[in-house]
Amino acid sequence: MSIIVNIYYTGKDGAARKFVEEMESSGTAEAIRREDGNLKYEYFFPAADPETVLLIDSWRDQEAIDAHHATPMMDKITELRLKYDLHMKVERYRSDEGGIPESDHQFIKE
Repeated sequence: MSIIVNIYYTGKDGAARKFVEEMESSGTAEAIRREDGNLKYEYFFPAADPETVLLIDSWRDQEAIDAHHATPMMDKITELRLKYDLHMKVERYRSDEGGIPESDHQFIKE
């Protein structure tokens, strides 16, 4: 069962988007994507809120998250969060390994 963490970064004057740009241009985001146990590390921009960025971060298990938190990349992430004065809201979920129920397939266009 994987763990999905949604992190909403909010700042002022485009700070959250600048944070994402620096995470990507510095190679930090790509290095996280290559970590053992990382399943997804992608940023999204809510249409109704230009000052917020959503990170969907998915890991194989808690051990993979713990290993990630022990890497030097966390120092870089913390440094950038402070640089851009970002505030965070975090949601955490466990995946449904049973997949999408058959009754829901009628609403999905593949």
